Amino acid sequence: MHEKITSRPLFAPTARQLNWLLVVAFLSVGEAMYLRYLAIENGTVSLACRAGLDTWLCATFRLTVFLFNHEVFGGIALATALLNLLRPSIILVVPALAAAAFGVVLHNADLSALAAGVLILSLARPAPAPG
Repeated sequence: MHEKITSRPLFAPTARQLNWLLVVAFLSVGEAMYLRYLAIENGTVSLACRAGLDTWLCATFRLTVFLFNHEVFGGIALATALLNLLRPSIILVVPALAAAAFGVVLHNADLSALAAGVLILSLARPAPAPG
């Protein structure tokens, strides 16, 4: 009469995957802080880049400002986090984590923080069935 309910384990990264996620998170936060404090908020560099200086830092500065203005960091983070919530996968966690880190540091915190919450929520989902 009683049916045995077999529950799948929750989605959780392995120790090796967690180490790589830490590397991705720290590199993303580090690069975002580098861009924010060295280029965007540094008056001399910011003015030189806006005046048309053609260096890799200024090209990155212009790209970052363009992506910030269109809330791309938060949008990518939220989209991949929602996909990860539907179908948990370490492949989806990496871009969501990196984009969320960039978004939080570069003031796209609304969507990026929501994406971080969805990523945490996805850890409560069952792991995908093998096969």
